[in-house]
Amino acid sequence: MARVQGEIVIERPVEVVLDYVADPRNEPTYNPRMLRSEKLTDGPVDVGTRFRAVVWSGRRPIDMLIEVTEHKLPTRFGSRTTMSSADIQGGLTFVPVAGGIWMTWSWEISPKGPLRLPTPLVVRLGRRQEKTCWTGLKQYLEGAQAARART
Repeated sequence: MARVQGEIVIERPVEVVLDYVADPRNEPTYNPRMLRSEKLTDGPVDVGTRFRAVVWSGRRPIDMLIEVTEHKLPTRFGSRTTMSSADIQGGLTFVPVAGGIWMTWSWEISPKGPLRLPTPLVVRLGRRQEKTCWTGLKQYLEGAQAARART
């Protein structure tokens, strides 16, 4: 098992950030690896809500099943992701700071299959992918805020 952790400050209200990341259907707007995501269950996003998504991994798309495991407004959001190459469990924590929120992530990655990568490589790749994803979120949400301020 590998643990991937990180943090970022996003200059938007916690409710805006949490609402956006709590729905994986939004992820293709800020995660360059996410090709598509669809909600499989009815009702609002909450614990037990499931999504089917497709991400680009290496040279091919991979199907994922995402299930919300924690939805505690406005401080925590957790999920479990299952795919052919790994299972991922963890979540995001949100703490208000001056001008926005401090968002941290922590994921436990359990690689599977005959081509499992060594743990240090999984951690290195995971850190890079998560940083790219959440930097994309920051740019997207802060850019949307700036665009609204200009109008």
